[in-house]
Amino acid sequence: MGEGSCLDKIKGIHHAAYRCMDAEQTRWFYEDVIGLKFAGIVLQEGIKGTYVTQEYMHLFFELADGSYLAFFDEPTGAGPQSGARKDSFDVHIAIEAKSEDDLVALQERMRRHGKSCHGPVDHGFVKSVYMYDPNGLQVEFTCRMANHDELLDKEMETARARLADWTVRTRAAKEALFGTDAIAIPAAKAA
Repeated sequence: MGEGSCLDKIKGIHHAAYRCMDAEQTRWFYEDVIGLKFAGIVLQEGIKGTYVTQEYMHLFFELADGSYLAFFDEPTGAGPQSGARKDSFDVHIAIEAKSEDDLVALQERMRRHGKSCHGPVDHGFVKSVYMYDPNGLQVEFTCRMANHDELLDKEMETARARLADWTVRTRAAKEALFGTDAIAIPAAKAA
């Protein structure tokens, strides 16, 4: 099971960072279209903690809880696939709206800016609206339903057993795809 909770030492997520194709285009989408606060940039001459001299820009957009979405504009390392749409199972950004009315208002705002949106999709415990940013990242606006906490608590009653079953059922395919070592869980070292 692990060593127990460390929530008393963790405040939350400071930022989640992604590569972007162009800093200004990304600023336009997240500030002008979505309406997040453009919180600043950090321009670096090299990669901190290394001897690599590689200029890049790190952009930050603040959310209401004080956390940030961040983007790296580093054109020399980007390839043609940098702007391709990412599979939402690989990476997507989920931004929580305060209410279902706010979710609908955000969707209407996106449409006024010419962005195609899918949804709202009812997932039972949340409702979500989906679109893509200029960098190919799926952006999800989501809001909690009244039964959100109750449903997740109920799901936790059987979560470990279902996880164990899933692991057994999918292990062979994953070992064939990734290799046994890539998905192995190392033994904990004695304290």
